[in-house]
Amino acid sequence: MLLRLKQSGLAFLNLLFVALAIAGVQPLVRRALGDQGALVVGAVVLVAYALGARLLERRAPSELAPRTETPRFLGGLAIGIALFSGVMGVLWVLGAYEPSGLGTLSRLPGGLALAFAVGVAEEVLFRGLLFRIVERLAGTWGALLVGAALFGLAHGKNPGATLWSDLAIAVEAGLLLGAAFAATRGLGLPIGIHVGWNFTEGSVFGVTASGAHAVPGAVAGVLEGPAFLTGGAFGPENSAPAVALCLLLAVWLLRSVVRHGRVEPPCWSRAVRLATRPAAAPPSA
Repeated sequence: MLLRLKQSGLAFLNLLFVALAIAGVQPLVRRALGDQGALVVGAVVLVAYALGARLLERRAPSELAPRTETPRFLGGLAIGIALFSGVMGVLWVLGAYEPSGLGTLSRLPGGLALAFAVGVAEEVLFRGLLFRIVERLAGTWGALLVGAALFGLAHGKNPGATLWSDLAIAVEAGLLLGAAFAATRGLGLPIGIHVGWNFTEGSVFGVTASGAHAVPGAVAGVLEGPAFLTGGAFGPENSAPAVALCLLLAVWLLRSVVRHGRVEPPCWSRAVRLATRPAAAPPSA
């Protein structure tokens, strides 16, 4: 148990280190480079996290290993794009969304850069650090619940946010991305899903994202209908179809977590106490 407390404490120091790096570099880079500077911000976050893991936590950050996490990131990117496109497809079938043709492609590069920076920063903080901190103390299920709740609350001050939108974000982002991290023990898949979802939502379909003001996307269309379908002022990620599709994927990933034995018990469990108990001395002759 003491080892887990120490590991959580060192990870918390890394959390502070990464948060300070984000706070220090983001205003300077964005002011100098505009939207494209978001790529630099994302890279700085990854470097800061890796340095903190080695210097503060004194471990190699296997969750960022390029050989495994690069293909996972690309796969997650495809999943995120397909997942949000699926949400819009469901809304189209239900009559809540009507595409009207091509929009503008000029915002795609900047939108992708911004989605990358946000996806990297939030996944490093919430999954790479916060999830691991809580998991060492409260186990995998506790980390999933706490991470999902905090991720939902973190979006509670966004324009158009409601109690339902907090719950929706907690499920479709907090739970889903936490499950992606728990299933792979890497950051590639959750970062990829996060980036793909945000990019498709804001830059491809040009709809309101987490209450932020919508800008024209690559696909023009009209979103109209009841709030439980359209998501209201918060955007489609506050809709019932978005929650349902993300919950289905989260459950599939959680089955993989259980099937592959990747569920860590809480630090107070009997299994942990037995594993950390000193071995009995052999009987004297």
